[in-house]
Amino acid sequence: MREMGAKALKLGIPLGVQLDLTYRCNERCVHCYLDHDDHGEMTTAEIRDLLDQLAAAGVFFLILSGGEIFLRKDLFEIVEYARKLMFSVKLKTNAVMIRKAKAKRIAALGVESVQISVYSHRAEVHDAITKLPGSFRRTIEGARLLKSNGVRVSFANVLMKHNAGDYPEVQALAAELGVGYNVDATITPMMDGDRSILDLNIAPAALEQVFHNSTLVGNAEEFCAPPSGPLAQADALDTLPCSAGHTACYVSPYGDVYPCVQFPLPSGNVRKTRFLDIWQHSPQLKEVRAITMADLQGCSSCTHGSSCSRCPGLAYMEGNMRGPSTQDCEKSFARTGVPSANLLRKQAATARQEPASGAGTPSPLSAKHTVIWMAAQS
Repeated sequence: MREMGAKALKLGIPLGVQLDLTYRCNERCVHCYLDHDDHGEMTTAEIRDLLDQLAAAGVFFLILSGGEIFLRKDLFEIVEYARKLMFSVKLKTNAVMIRKAKAKRIAALGVESVQISVYSHRAEVHDAITKLPGSFRRTIEGARLLKSNGVRVSFANVLMKHNAGDYPEVQALAAELGVGYNVDATITPMMDGDRSILDLNIAPAALEQVFHNSTLVGNAEEFCAPPSGPLAQADALDTLPCSAGHTACYVSPYGDVYPCVQFPLPSGNVRKTRFLDIWQHSPQLKEVRAITMADLQGCSSCTHGSSCSRCPGLAYMEGNMRGPSTQDCEKSFARTGVPSANLLRKQAATARQEPASGAGTPSPLSAKHTVIWMAAQS
């Protein structure tokens, strides 16, 4: 895998692509960053043609996601065609619609793995998040059916205010069922730029507990892992912010190409331009590839530079893809207890704006850290 990543980066090959087949969904999760209307999804023929293009471009890992992929009546036709093209296929689903026949078909097609969203071990909490009564029961049934047919399954556990303390039990449930487990403590802004759902982010103290839980080491779900080559991984981290636009990208149900599902920078549309032409010549993708760690404003000299999970997509949605991502600064603070300069700067600005009574939203940083930063500035 390391060798594949190194060769892909060196040769400019898009090793992995996430293709969302639909934004329609049978759930209405409170934290979802998508709308759920159909604005003109690609047809079966268009998707088959796109898969041909992806194969010709060198794509090997194909993630089929949504929305809820099983709302596409042609899903199995798409998966079957992708497997004929020798893609390693991973499915993302809520598993609500998976029954015996579907589980057997998925196994027969040789799907590499299925990732299922599970928010709590408590049905009432899970169903309150999905807004679909009975969804927890049906999701777990779907997971059991897949597992019993030999399909590799993992739970994706997004944390928010509703379920902040439930992840140990979800992890235990995954172990009981013999499936994998990933936790993700990041709420993503809406793709249209609406940031109101960020209010669902878990409290700083809860986030700190997550990062200090030794059982979760290696189980963090990251949208964009840093490339592993052609340099050694440590050197790559110093050189490239992440794999988005370098060895991976995202295609929407309408054919729009982005560096990543969490990086909504429009970079072309496969209904107008061949995928390989977009990948090789898109000005937006070229701009993304031109960014190195040394270019990141406020990040290149940060004390967390070697361990930060900074997402350029989150930074882009905050207004500057070359700037810091406050959400990732908060994760680094929760992990280490040491605030970045960006967090201290924002804390100081908040302190200047708050009334003398101290009213306002509490910050994750202590007054001591604010004083240290303000003293340094003076």
